[in-house]
Amino acid sequence: MKPLQLGATGLIAGALLTAGCADLYSSPAATRAMGPPFGGADDVAYAHDLWNAMQRRHLVGPGAIMSAPYTGTHPHGAILDTVDARVQVRSDEGPVIIKRNYRGKDVSKSNVANNPGKYLKAVTVMFKRPGYDPEDRDWFWVKYAPDGSILKNPKGMTLAGRVAKGKPMGCIACHKGAPGGDMVFNHDRYR
Repeated sequence: MKPLQLGATGLIAGALLTAGCADLYSSPAATRAMGPPFGGADDVAYAHDLWNAMQRRHLVGPGAIMSAPYTGTHPHGAILDTVDARVQVRSDEGPVIIKRNYRGKDVSKSNVANNPGKYLKAVTVMFKRPGYDPEDRDWFWVKYAPDGSILKNPKGMTLAGRVAKGKPMGCIACHKGAPGGDMVFNHDRYR
């Protein structure tokens, strides 16, 4: 078999095709044809199992264990509350970091402490899933609504799995900037 030889036109077309791949997932038709980079059926099913595991440990849902609310930063919320623990999801056991994102009129640390359900807008989660994504420290990312349903980005992609992997913005890109090598901003104990 002869090796493929491309002329200048073929090289330019190949370069344009490669450059365009970064935006393929902005098209729902392309996502259906190739499968999503995150938020696919496996990621969604795993995210539901993760929510159930966290709920059994009273880490999410009504009556969830809280830490002291603190002033937040974009994109999470004006006030945040973070807890971490270990959970088992299917055959995977590892640390989970749960950040509750609070916003709304009159949101404050004391108002959140007294009535968290009124201000809770999202629950962002990092679960260290062994062997899942070694390049990004095996973190599985999810953004839930307060009821445990999985939220979507503005392009309609479900925010579960390797969220925004390889993109200049998003969960993975932001957390790669965390000091210490574990993609966590307040410690480096998961390196």
